[in-house]
Amino acid sequence: MDDKELEKELKLDRQICFALYGAAHAFTRAYKPLLEPLGLTYPQYLAMMALWEEDGLQVKALGERLGLDSGTLSPLLKRLEQAGYVTRQRDKIDERQVFITLTESGRTMKGKAVGVMRAIGQATGCTISELESLRDNLKMLKNQLDALA
Repeated sequence: MDDKELEKELKLDRQICFALYGAAHAFTRAYKPLLEPLGLTYPQYLAMMALWEEDGLQVKALGERLGLDSGTLSPLLKRLEQAGYVTRQRDKIDERQVFITLTESGRTMKGKAVGVMRAIGQATGCTISELESLRDNLKMLKNQLDALA
């Protein structure tokens, strides 16, 4: 490969990792003003979404679902508990196991979150089918990269 081809190949704007990185940051910025009225950060919102799908998850299972380690997840859950959205309870048989359960306030917030999803959908300017296709392609890419690890 000659120098010109090498330079072209290594241009930042040609890298998929850079496009994904930029898109991820843009999504986080778009969510911020929508989540502020709910008192949530983006990672907290993801945790709440997982709990709305399946309440009473073990911390370990929630971390696996979100792709977060315990060092990141524990303070996040502590803040959600302080805000009154979840409770953390140790298993009576195995105290190493901690379960996360939504409070009434946490369950009620689910209805307010629907507006967040709709606003993000509108902000992208994409149709639902375009967003679903993009999501499916990103999941496939993630799975392929995970298989390499």
